[in-house]
Amino acid sequence: MLEAALVAGFTSSGVDVVQLGIAPTPAVAFITRKLGFGMGAVISASHNPAPDNGIKLFGAEGAKLPDEIESEIEAAMGRAPSARPTGPAIGRAVVDPSALEAYLLHLEELLPERLKGVKVAVDCANGAAYYLAPELLTRLGAEVVEANCDPDGDNINVACGATHPATICRITKEAVADFGVAFDGDADRAVFADANGELVNGDRMMGIWAAVHQESGELEPKSVVGTVMSNGGFEKYLSDRGIRLLRTQVGDKYVSRELAASGSLIGGEQSGHIIFPRHAPSGDGLLTMVELLRVLRVSGTRLGDWTKAYAPWPQVLINLSVPNPKDWDANTRVKEAVQAATAVLAGKGRVNVRPSGTQPMVRVMVEADSYELRDGAAAEILRAMQTELGAKVYSQVDLTHALGD
Repeated sequence: MLEAALVAGFTSSGVDVVQLGIAPTPAVAFITRKLGFGMGAVISASHNPAPDNGIKLFGAEGAKLPDEIESEIEAAMGRAPSARPTGPAIGRAVVDPSALEAYLLHLEELLPERLKGVKVAVDCANGAAYYLAPELLTRLGAEVVEANCDPDGDNINVACGATHPATICRITKEAVADFGVAFDGDADRAVFADANGELVNGDRMMGIWAAVHQESGELEPKSVVGTVMSNGGFEKYLSDRGIRLLRTQVGDKYVSRELAASGSLIGGEQSGHIIFPRHAPSGDGLLTMVELLRVLRVSGTRLGDWTKAYAPWPQVLINLSVPNPKDWDANTRVKEAVQAATAVLAGKGRVNVRPSGTQPMVRVMVEADSYELRDGAAAEILRAMQTELGAKVYSQVDLTHALGD
C-alpha cells in the first residue's frame, strides 16, 4: 500500500521510478549512487515492529537527506499540491530488481580472500536481506546456515535478527558455525556471534577492525567515530592503543558527518550500524559483515580470539513511553534529576537522555564503572520521569554486553 502510494506520488509529479522489490536499505543507497539516480527511497520498519513503517530518502550521492531538507519535505506535505503534469509528461514506473546484481558484485569483490572452509550462520530477521545475504556468502564459498529468511510482511524483527541477538548467538553455537551474523529488518545493521555463541556488537566490531588496521599501519588518522552510546570500556580499549574515540549524537547521519569532518575510516553504533566512508556514506549490514570477515581472514584470527579483548562498563538503556517525548526536558524536576545524576557520575560514568527518532518514547542511557553507581543514578532519573511526566517503562535493557539503539 505504501509503495503504491509513493510511486503514484512520484509519477504524478513527472518523476520516473524503478521499483527494486524487497531490497536492503544500503542496496538502494548504493544503486542510487552507482547508477546515477536522482534520489532513492526505502519503505521499511527498519529495526522496529512491522506496523512502525517509515520512508527513508537518499540524495543522489547515496547519503540520507540532511535534517533541513527533511523538514522542508514534511512542511510541503501540509500544503496544497502544485500543478501536476498530464499525458506523456507524467513519470513512468517499472519493476526491475536486476540492479541488485551490481550491489552483490561490489560486495563480493571486497573479499578476495574468500570464505572456503568457513561455516557461517546468518539470521536475516525475516527482512530485506533474506535472499541477498545467503547468496553473497554462498558466492564467497562459505557453508551457510540460514535462519529467519522467510519474510511474510508481518514477521520482520519478531524474536530474531540484530534486535534480538540472543537468537544468532544460540543458532551459531548449535550449528557449530565459525561465525554468526544477524541483520535488522532493512539490513543496514549487523551484529555477530563467535563460535561459542558470544555476542560481538558494533563497538567490538569497530575495535577489531581498527586494531587490525592499526597493526598494519593502515589506520590514518588514528580515530574511530562512535556515539554517546558507545561503551566506556570500548573507549578505554581504543585509548590504550593510541586511538581516539570521537563521539556524536545517536544517528548514522551524525556519525557520517563526523567521519567526513575527521577523515576517520570507520564509525558507527553499538547496534551494529557501521559506516565505512571509503565504500558508502551510510550504514550497510552486508558491507559490515564483509569487512569483519576480511580483517579476520587477513589477520589469521577467529572471531572468538577477540571476544574478551576488553571488559565493557555497566550500561543500561531504559525506554520510556511518554505523551510528548520531544518535550521531556521542559520539566524542571526531570532536568534537575538528570543534572544530579550527571554530577554523581562525573569521571566515573555518563548519562544520556534523548527522544527516540523512530518511536514515541524517551531513551535513558546510564553508564558507570560499577553496577551500584549505574543503577542508583538510573533509578533517580526514572523516578522523576514517572512522577512528573507519567512515563511508563516500555523496556529496560542491560547494554553492558548487548546493543544500544
